Order: sequence, then C-alpha cells, then structure tokens
Amino acid sequence: MCGIVGILSRDQRQVEPAVRRVMHAMRHRGPDDEGYNELPLGRDRLGRDTDDGAVAGFGFRRLSIIDLSPAGHQPMFNQATGDCLIFNGEIYNFRCLRSELENCGITFAGSSDSEVLLHALSTWGEAAFDKLQGMYAFAFYEARSQRILLARDPLGIKPLYVAQLPDRFIFASEIRAILASGMVSDDLDVGGIAGMLAYGAVQSPRTVFQHIRSFPAGCFQWIDSGAAAGHPLSAAKRHWSFPRHILADDRSTAVATLGQMLHDSVHRHLVADVPVGVLLSAGIDSTILATIAREYTPQVTAFTIGFGGLQSNDEGPLATATAALLGIKHVLIELEAAKLSEKWSAWMQKMDSPSVDGFNTYAVSRGLARAGIVVGLSGLGADELFGGYPSFRRSDRWSQLLEAIWFIPPSLRSSVVAGLGAISGRNAAAEKMIDLLSGDPTVTGIAHSLRRLLSNRHLQTLGLSAHSVGLANDYLPSGSDCMELALDGDRFNAVSRVEMTNYMGDTLLRDTDTTSMHNGLEIRVPFLDLPIVQYVSGLSGAVKRQGNGPPKPLLREAFSHLLSPTIRKRLKTGFTLPIGEWMRGQLRESCDSAIQQLDCVPCLDQNEVQRIWQSFQQTGSSMHYSRPLALVVLGNYLKVCRQSSREPMQCVESQA
Repeated sequence: MCGIVGILSRDQRQVEPAVRRVMHAMRHRGPDDEGYNELPLGRDRLGRDTDDGAVAGFGFRRLSIIDLSPAGHQPMFNQATGDCLIFNGEIYNFRCLRSELENCGITFAGSSDSEVLLHALSTWGEAAFDKLQGMYAFAFYEARSQRILLARDPLGIKPLYVAQLPDRFIFASEIRAILASGMVSDDLDVGGIAGMLAYGAVQSPRTVFQHIRSFPAGCFQWIDSGAAAGHPLSAAKRHWSFPRHILADDRSTAVATLGQMLHDSVHRHLVADVPVGVLLSAGIDSTILATIAREYTPQVTAFTIGFGGLQSNDEGPLATATAALLGIKHVLIELEAAKLSEKWSAWMQKMDSPSVDGFNTYAVSRGLARAGIVVGLSGLGADELFGGYPSFRRSDRWSQLLEAIWFIPPSLRSSVVAGLGAISGRNAAAEKMIDLLSGDPTVTGIAHSLRRLLSNRHLQTLGLSAHSVGLANDYLPSGSDCMELALDGDRFNAVSRVEMTNYMGDTLLRDTDTTSMHNGLEIRVPFLDLPIVQYVSGLSGAVKRQGNGPPKPLLREAFSHLLSPTIRKRLKTGFTLPIGEWMRGQLRESCDSAIQQLDCVPCLDQNEVQRIWQSFQQTGSSMHYSRPLALVVLGNYLKVCRQSSREPMQCVESQA
C-alpha cells in the first residue's frame, strides 16, 4: 500500500515542485521509499502529435510489503516498451498472472506484484482487468500512445481522487494531498457538504471541495495531453459490475462453494514479506478469518481493542477467550479511559474526508503498527454481503408496509406527512418516518433513508435543500452510479448493494484506508475478494436471508465446523463510546472551536448551527450526539484543511 500522484500540465517548471509537495503531504502512506519521474504527453486522443510541451509528473510514496528490495521501486518502468506504472494496492493473484506472463516470454527483474501489474497492462491492455483480483488504484503510462490509464478496483477499496482544471489535471490518493499541491483552490462544494451532513460521510463522486472528485470504483479512463489544457476527457468506462442475474445455486451448494472460496482468499491475503496480523473482534466474521489464517500461518497474531469496561459491550474479554480457544497468540490493546478522548481528538486531525465513523479502526491500526505489524486482515464486508445489519430486516419490513399503504391517494398521504411534521417538533425518529413516507418507496430508497443521519427537514433548516444544492431528494448525487442496485426485484440483494456502494464504499472503506495509512499499516479485506463478491452477490436473497434466526445464516452454516456453539450464536455488537459526554466535557473547547469554523460556510444557516449546538449542550442526554457530531466533524475538518488560508472558503453550487 502506498501513495500515488500525477500532475499533467504544459508548464513543466511547475510540475515537479507541485508533485513533490503532494508526495510530502502523503509521506505517512509510504515511509520506506519515494520516486519521481516526468513523462512526455505529445499526442491527443486521436494519436495526433501536438508538440504543446505537455508532460506528466508521476510521484510515489512506498510502504514496502511484497519484495522489499529496490526492484519494487516506483515509478516502475517496462524497459522493453517504456511504459510506466505507479500503483497503490495489492494484486492477490499476482503469482498466477506472473506464470501466465512468463509463458508469454516476459522476464521479471524482481518478485513484486507491481511488476506483474505493469507487464500485464503492457501485454494485455484493457483486457488485463478481467484477470485482476485485488485492491488497486493506479496510473499506467503507455509510451507508444503517450496516454495515461487511470483505474480503480471494483469496490473502491483503494482511494483515488482527481481534479481537472483549465490548465492542468491532477490525481492522487488523498484529497488533502491534492490541496497541498498549491494548484487547486479550496472552494467548497455545497452539495458535498449537504451529503456529508445527511449521511455522516461525503457521498461519491463529490468531495467537500468543488474542484476535487472521487474517481469511480470499478472504472478506468484514458487521459491524454488534452487534459493538460482543460479539454474534455473521454468518459470513464466500467470494467466490473455486480452480477445481473440470479444464480441457481441452493443453500447447500452455496455453503460448500463459499467455504472453499474464503479459504483461498485468506491464503492469498496472507502473502507478504512483512508481519501480518488479524483484527479480532467478538464477532463471527473476524473469528472465521483468524481460524483460517491459523491454518496457513500458525504463528499469526490477533489484535483486539479493549476499553477497560468503559463501554458495556467491550469486546476485549470475549476476543481473548476466542483467541485462547483457537490457540493463537493474542494482543489486547487496552485504551486508557483517561486518554481516550485525546486519541479521539487526534483521529479527527487525520481525516482525509469528514466522517463520523472510523475511530475504532484508527485505534486498532495504531496498536498494530506499534506492535510492528505492517499488514492486518479485517472482516469488513461480511455484514454487507451476508446481511449482518439491521437495515436488511428493517428495509424489508418498511417495503412491505409502504406497498400496503401505497393505494392511499397521494393527497391523503401528503396530509399524513404534513400532520406528522406539525406534531413531530424536532424529533429525529419522527423526522426519519416522514422521510420514509414521503421518499422513494422502493427497497433501495428505504435502505438509503435508514442510513440517514440528518433528515430532509433538518437539512432544510440548515439552508441545504436537496435541489438547491444539486442533489436528488435523498441527498445523493443526481445520477449517482449504484452499479445496478436492483437484481430481479430481490430485496435482500438490493439492500446489500446499497450497503456496499454507499455505507461501505463512502464510509467504511474510505475511513479504513485513511486511518490505517496514517499509522503505516495496510488493511486487507478477504471477504471482499472479487470471486467471493461476484459469487455471493449473485446468489438469491432467499439463500442468504436470516428469517427469524440470527443474521448471516449462510456464513454461519458455511463455517459451523470451525466455530464453537457459543461463537456461532453470538450476535453482532455495536461500537459505542461516550462521545456525547466528551463533547460536553473534556472536548468542549475544541468542539466549540470546530463549530465556529463553520462560519466559513456561508451556505449554512449559522443561527441554526448555533441552535443545534447550544441545544445539545443544554439538554444533556435528551438529544443524540450524532447531529452535533456531524457539525463538529465538518468544522474541524475545514479548520485543518484551511491551515493558513487567509480568505474564507467559498461555497459553490455545482453539478456532480
């Protein structure tokens, strides 16, 4: 795992200094090595010579994981073709691809997966995407055409951001690093801000900044010299989509297939030339990973965050017992209650994109890194694939309810909604019900509503109505690509794809990458191995649905032989900390400062911001902390990003 940056411009004098500023801003992503090269861009998309002096500066920061030798240095060149690669991520089937390439006559200088990817792209071009299994964001320079291929893995496990300006094009692994280039203004995107407050994290492809966008997951795009002059780019193309048809496999077939697939996945995810650990909670997902990992690496160590009884569902004791039962080494990272709020505050300073989630991953990543671990295996993705969230049941129930009442005339439904609004005051539960009754009645729309942090009316009182900020009614970017969420009307699969595309993609994966990389740690997610995602997401919801039993029945059954009866019956536990108390207590001063930073966002109603914050401080536990937390996180993020900016950030309304 590393950090990549590229700047395309006709002004060659500015390119290298700007790239090196971005590299410095991402030094935490790659403490082991760095590299820079400049490449000519003399042709347009039609292959015509332009002679306009455009160049691409490629920069790289390396966290060495596979082949620690200088042979893994990037930017990496194919000496036979002149092609060049900068690559962040891991290709888990690189050994198989290497053998295939060697059969084609390709020779290798080292043993890294980066070199395999470089030769795969030089040899097969776009067809290489059908062969790749891994997490990746890369830029590949094709010497003969002098074009650049940008690409991101199917689920967006690895981040990639782009900024197209009139006289340059920039891409990098982090938003704040792009700002550090000095080439991109920090004008705010009101749509990105509204989406962040609606869902607790910014919704792709937007960011908080007007000129920076998230490169779409599962896509690739060719960039030529025209990008250095602000010319329109060729459209990004999809190299992967969710299955479009239901598989015929029944439960017994799925159980057998899944068991073998996950064993293969964990085996591949353990490949590294540095120490590997497992993030172990009290749940079944990480327990399954730890059990399989032990088969291939008996000396593997499991790590758990403990809170010393601070939270009622502290997973430390259960995880310790699980590790003892499995016979694996276990490290319990106890966080001192007295210093916990300090760590939470430190995590807030590391965010690359504002999010109310991610502290637990930050804490465990810090513990693994201090123990000398460089790669950690996480159970992320299992809940989304197998139905581990309450949203699966709740979406199904709401869908049935709305179908039952949809015969009521629209005018009467509107009257009911208006009546609820009149009596609800500012009650969050009532506001969510209003959104559900007046919003998209499909299971996809319901699943989105259930993930909402602030309701439509809350956002409107803050001055952020959906249409005025260029968003759809659900505060998602208009026309956002949900990778064909519906699958033959299957409700379970529709919810699964919403969770994977939105909550997992825009919150969990993004936060996991940011928090782990700030600690020099690569987190791998075996449940999101492409063959597993392709297979499980194509199964009928009936094969995966829990009925009245515990969630994730397919996963429990597939690995029942590895789990004790106690673990098999264990339900998912939430992660709760006294954040509200901290915001009223030891973090009050820093939170006050963060709220004040929101005055740089003129599109926000500052009176309403202050009302929410003061009401939270005065009402004690009667107001949930999530709404004021979203404002605090946003304000703190803008404070960190502004740094020494003299002018207030400007809000700009734009289309996604």
